[in-house]
Amino acid sequence: MTKTWAVLHDRNARLFLTAVTVSGFGTSALWLVSGVWVKDLTGSDGLAALCMLAMWAPTLAGPLLGALADRVPRKPLLIGGSLLLTALLPVLLAVDGPDRVWLVLTVLFVYGAAGVVHDAAESALVAGTVVPSLLGGFNGLRMAITEGMKLLAPLAGAGLYAVQGGPGVALLDAITFVLAALLYARLRIRQSRPDPLAPPTSTGSGDEPPGRTATAAEAPGRRPTPGLSPTSTDRRMLFRRTRVGAGTRHLWAHPILRPLVLAGGTTMFFAGLNGALIYAVIDGLGHSPAYAGALYAAQGAGSVAVGLVSGPALRRLGERRFAAYGITLTAVAAGLRAIPSDPLALACSAAIGAGLPCVLIAALTAVQRETPDALLGRAVATAHTLVYTPNVLGLAAGATLVELVDQRPLSALLGVTWLATAVPLFQGPASASRIASRSPSDANPA
Repeated sequence: MTKTWAVLHDRNARLFLTAVTVSGFGTSALWLVSGVWVKDLTGSDGLAALCMLAMWAPTLAGPLLGALADRVPRKPLLIGGSLLLTALLPVLLAVDGPDRVWLVLTVLFVYGAAGVVHDAAESALVAGTVVPSLLGGFNGLRMAITEGMKLLAPLAGAGLYAVQGGPGVALLDAITFVLAALLYARLRIRQSRPDPLAPPTSTGSGDEPPGRTATAAEAPGRRPTPGLSPTSTDRRMLFRRTRVGAGTRHLWAHPILRPLVLAGGTTMFFAGLNGALIYAVIDGLGHSPAYAGALYAAQGAGSVAVGLVSGPALRRLGERRFAAYGITLTAVAAGLRAIPSDPLALACSAAIGAGLPCVLIAALTAVQRETPDALLGRAVATAHTLVYTPNVLGLAAGATLVELVDQRPLSALLGVTWLATAVPLFQGPASASRIASRSPSDANPA
């Protein structure tokens, strides 16, 4: 805990965390209100669930979008992305009826794409900016702040929505991104400008871990013939191929990262199914769609607790068991949602909030620690794709199933099936977090 609070003495860390707080507040408010807004406009649980699907869908292009974080200076990328969303969100002022729900979904899709680039750039920039010994504390606070927005933002968003409607919440979110851009502009970072044509995959570029050179079998055709200078076209083609595949190759070949990323993807598929059922759960409790604000607030409380204790828990349990215990808790809570009870629904939301981040923390922590800087943007974005793409599929499947099948048997079956995801992690070898405890990196959730 000492290291966690020592982060606040680092200027860049403070600015990052403040930007996360401000922009996260707006994002969490819009995340809730978009579904409530569409539900009120159309009366459809399926269309309301599609709002989450629209925000998550751009993770499918993670390897391509994440390459921007390795190819473009990361600080300007964060500023530009924030200003882009500032200009985009006022478009939602034109939504005044069910015939314009498509506009909400389109804006949320672009919002999600900007978020993929933002997350990749921020994770890469933080890893090279915050003192290595403080990374654990920084990432613990970041998780607590991000998830903690579910305590305040959904309730505030629901209140603002009741008074001003969806457009009012969109304007609030736009203002938070202006403030975030100003905070990112104050960061003191020294970094060289990347070559927009040269693929960062040659010796010393950082595509391979320090001290390691790729073999021809690992990367056929990546090196030019001695004595010949590649043309600009060759370099562009080589960069495109490397940009798409480098992050995937790194994650899949890494014995620590692969099982954690696979567990994260499986878990997030079930999380998507569970998320699509939320408004059906609320209907079963006899409440209006705005009751989602209370459930998300309870979920945020659980996530805050995990964010604050994730560092010590990772060091004690190891990444695999930390993830496995979280999956188990989440699966049990999701299954218990089959029982219509307000106190139980709130307790289950808190348990899901505490359990679900565990596998994400474990997987993304390992990616941040085990990946060289020049590859980190692509690796983070690719990990997000591999983890969150199943979430998109789960949301799509859930949005269909919730219209055809009663929520109670779906929730019960979901909980039982979800439990199976934790079994391989309990049976696996000790995770690298125990080994990494001998390293000064002390990495924690990304």
